Amino acid sequence: MIKFKIDTMEKNITGIILAGGKSARMGTDKGFITLNQITFTQHIINSLSPIVDEIIIISNNENYDRFGVKRIPDCVSNFGPVAGVYSGLKASKTDYNIIVSCDAPKVDLEVFKPLLKERNNCYDVVQYIVNTKTTPLIAMYHKKCINIFELAVQNKIHQLRFVLEQLNCKTLIASDEIKPKLVNINTPVDLKQYNIC
Repeated sequence: MIKFKIDTMEKNITGIILAGGKSARMGTDKGFITLNQITFTQHIINSLSPIVDEIIIISNNENYDRFGVKRIPDCVSNFGPVAGVYSGLKASKTDYNIIVSCDAPKVDLEVFKPLLKERNNCYDVVQYIVNTKTTPLIAMYHKKCINIFELAVQNKIHQLRFVLEQLNCKTLIASDEIKPKLVNINTPVDLKQYNIC
C-alpha cells in the first residue's frame, strides 16, 4: 500500500475558505460557530494548514481577520458561491486550490488526500458525490477554471452547478469513512443533528 506523502517543496496548493454567505438559515455567521470550543473556520484552517502554501478567506466581514490569514473581499457582493470561487481563484498564486465552505467543520486530511491525488490528471475540478449529491464546495479547483468563472460572473450566472457543467470535472465516490465529514451545517436543526451544539 502506497502511503500518501506531502512534499512541502511541491505543494503548489492554496486553501480557500468561502465565508461570504448571509447565513440566513442559521441566524448567525456560520464561520464563528464553535465545535469543541473551536470555530468552524479555525477547524478548517487547522485541517488545511499541513497541505497548502497559503490560506485565503473570502469574506467582506473584517472579523475574519482575527484568524491571521489573508482575507479577500468577494469580487461581487451578494452573488453567491460562483463569485466566491472566482474571488478565491483570482487571489490564488497556485495551480491547485482546495475550496471549502465555512460551514463544513468536519473536513480533515482524510477528505483532502483523494482530491490531491488527482492533481496531475488534467481535471478542472475534483469533487465528491454522496448518494446523489455532489460537493462542489468541498473540492479541488485548478487555477485555469478562472476564465469560466469570470464569464459566469460577467453574465450574472449564479448557479455553481451550471458553471461546473462547462468544466472537466471528476467526481469521486465518497468512502464510508469520508461521508460523515462532508456535511454542511446550515441550520440550528443541523447543529443538533450533528451534535455540534
